[in-house]
Amino acid sequence: MGVLYGPKSYENEPHRDPSLIVNSKEPFNAETPPKALVRSFVTPEDLFYKRNHGPIPVIDDPNNYRLEICGLVPGPLSLSLQDLRNLPKHTVTATLQCAGNRRTAMSKVRKVKGVGWAISALGNAVWGGARLHDVLELAGVRQESSKRHVEFSSVDVCKEENGGPYKGSIPLSQAMSPEAEVILAYEMNGKELNRDHGFPLRVVVPGVIGARSVKWLTEIKVIEEECQGFFMQKDFKMFPPTVDWDNINWNSRRPLMDFPVQCPICSPAEGDLVKAGSKMKIQGYAVSGGGRGIERVDVSVDGGKTWQEAQRFQDDKEYIADNPEKCKRFAWVLWELTVELTNSPLEVVAKAVDAAANIQPEDVSSIWNLRGVLNTSWHRVRLNVVPPQSKL
Repeated sequence: MGVLYGPKSYENEPHRDPSLIVNSKEPFNAETPPKALVRSFVTPEDLFYKRNHGPIPVIDDPNNYRLEICGLVPGPLSLSLQDLRNLPKHTVTATLQCAGNRRTAMSKVRKVKGVGWAISALGNAVWGGARLHDVLELAGVRQESSKRHVEFSSVDVCKEENGGPYKGSIPLSQAMSPEAEVILAYEMNGKELNRDHGFPLRVVVPGVIGARSVKWLTEIKVIEEECQGFFMQKDFKMFPPTVDWDNINWNSRRPLMDFPVQCPICSPAEGDLVKAGSKMKIQGYAVSGGGRGIERVDVSVDGGKTWQEAQRFQDDKEYIADNPEKCKRFAWVLWELTVELTNSPLEVVAKAVDAAANIQPEDVSSIWNLRGVLNTSWHRVRLNVVPPQSKL
């Protein structure tokens, strides 16, 4: 290949939006300001969360880029970007979410290991590219070999892989399913991918934790069993609260794939001052993995004693509560509820139910795990109420 490479230093990093909430600079990991998330159904590329394990890879000449399709395939391929663009283009609106989203709340129960994400380690975008199953069919792969797996390799230089490339895999049955809508994306929100999001090519696996949507893709390999790389076998697994670093057995758990139902409050924020007797708009997002759309969002302003159903929308506030067939199943819904405030102390709580009737756990301590992944507990925001005559 020779033109796409993973540098070993951080001297050639791309420009980033200064409003991002930076959790680490090297490697660069940052999330969106929560209130910015609910401004638009589609997250702008510059504000979309950044999750990296090393310096951002560099490409010298996109015209010389090659993607290798190999492994257990009848006809190995070497494809250029133009070859991929010549295939039928498919777009999918999908939310990508880090498995560690909302890790900071879990770390307040007991210490966990990982980037300290708050509630914004995710974003929703319109991805464009070639369907993965079209590319695999070009290499002669057929559905009858569906018990195999498809491994994606990047040029990302990762210390966790002893300086080797970032890797991940999905079952071949998922890769070959048109309903799964797995694509090799070269566009994001109608524009060419930028470097932070995988330029020139990335995998997008809708409904699955972001770790499987490998960026800076260089190789696709059909293999007999799931990828044996670090991020499949020694990370991104969920253990019970009884497991610690002294008794952990990585082989006892499967790699995380679909993410559970999630529903944080983006506005107002913890500690905000609100005036009694006024009206307040509460806003957030809700999302569930595996193509399971959101059926309902419930909001409480009294700590969970009583509940009201919020309005859900996608696409410029087109409400979907009465039109479930319009729901984009791999995308989040944004929601809002306007309430009249009282003099009582306010604790706003939000929770969601997905189309399979999956619900969220009430208490984060019941799902604590040493890696701090999949915190989907009820989200709570405590507000300070001031008298009606107060000046804010």
